Amino acid sequence: MSRRARREPRLLSLAIRLGANAAALWLASSWVSGFDIDGWPSLLATAAIFGAVNAVIRPVAQLLGCPLSCLTLGLFALVINAAMFGLTIWIADALNLAVHISGFQAGFLAAVIVIAASWAINTIAGGPLRRALR
Repeated sequence: MSRRARREPRLLSLAIRLGANAAALWLASSWVSGFDIDGWPSLLATAAIFGAVNAVIRPVAQLLGCPLSCLTLGLFALVINAAMFGLTIWIADALNLAVHISGFQAGFLAAVIVIAASWAINTIAGGPLRRALR
């Protein structure tokens, strides 16, 4: 198998995850008052930032927060998810993207919606899309 043939599934997986994150962020911005993303460029860039934060920083945060997650029977995972979402919004704001959030409540609710919607989209559509596009 050539190098190019091995890279395509990874690239396809990355594109599907980016699309799922973008769709989840769009849903959250539509449903949560106080969380707005203006324009497609900001939406796609924020989805890419969210994917990078979840790939690089979230595993470290989960490892460090493991004792608290055990003590709270997994509820601390919600705090970790909200923190990763907050970090994403902070980075997007630092890059002058059109992403606005007003308050902790809007951020926490948007984080829960983004995580749930991203998981659902990846689970429901990810497998069939990968099979169809190969």
